[in-house]
Amino acid sequence: MSLRRFALVYLLLLAACLGSLVAQGDLSLGRSPWENLSRTLGDFAQPSFLDLWFGPERLEYRSEDGTLLRVEDRRAVEANFLWAVGRGVWVTLQIATLGSLLAALLALPLALLAARNLRAPRWAQRVARAVLDATRAVHTLVFGLLLVGIVGLGPMAGILAIALHSLGSYGKLFAESIESLDMAAVEAVRATGATPLQVFGRAVLPQVAPQFVGHHLYVWEFNIRDSTVLGLIGAGGLGLLISEAVSLFQWSRLATLLIVVIALVVSFDALSRRLREALL
Repeated sequence: MSLRRFALVYLLLLAACLGSLVAQGDLSLGRSPWENLSRTLGDFAQPSFLDLWFGPERLEYRSEDGTLLRVEDRRAVEANFLWAVGRGVWVTLQIATLGSLLAALLALPLALLAARNLRAPRWAQRVARAVLDATRAVHTLVFGLLLVGIVGLGPMAGILAIALHSLGSYGKLFAESIESLDMAAVEAVRATGATPLQVFGRAVLPQVAPQFVGHHLYVWEFNIRDSTVLGLIGAGGLGLLISEAVSLFQWSRLATLLIVVIALVVSFDALSRRLREALL
């Protein structure tokens, strides 16, 4: 398809999307969007972690008639919450790291079958590509919802959900790297009578290893972001704390959690970028 035809199809799709929303009356920001935005920003401007230093050490909760219900030390409460946030960060990293590694290991043999230049049997190539396309098409949250029902609540469901979805991404990236390698070295090793495993170890892996590591870092970085959401469906980690904060309308705590998520993703993104640049 030429660029002009693609642009025309894209503009028609945009027009259809906008026209459908206008016709159904869904292209609206609500009754008072600016007032709601102002109120939300005001709530988020006071993240809960500030209570660790500035929170009252004796916060009294009283009933309407003035009866003292309980007394709370906000600094101690926030310290306990931040410990829970730290544990949530660790669980999130566990889910992303183990899920990414499992996906990469499962994707490698499928990528070898899917790569056209390695001349795998046609039926095996088609099956491998179908598996990679199918797993890549299903969102991580869908896998998560399914796996929570199978293995129960907890990080294991998140790890498997990350692995199943990322399997397709890894397989596609690995296969493209293999298809771009120099086949002369591969054929030279084959000519010696080497087995397929020896061909991979001597001719394929040395050429594509830096790209494989770069792809692994890229998908791993993406999975850090994805795993923060999986807690919303019961996989644990930061997502579970986010779900609790939203359910209880604790916007100051939600602000703290979002700051932690952003800091985590930005830090890992910077580290991943530097490592990829060092490899290339």
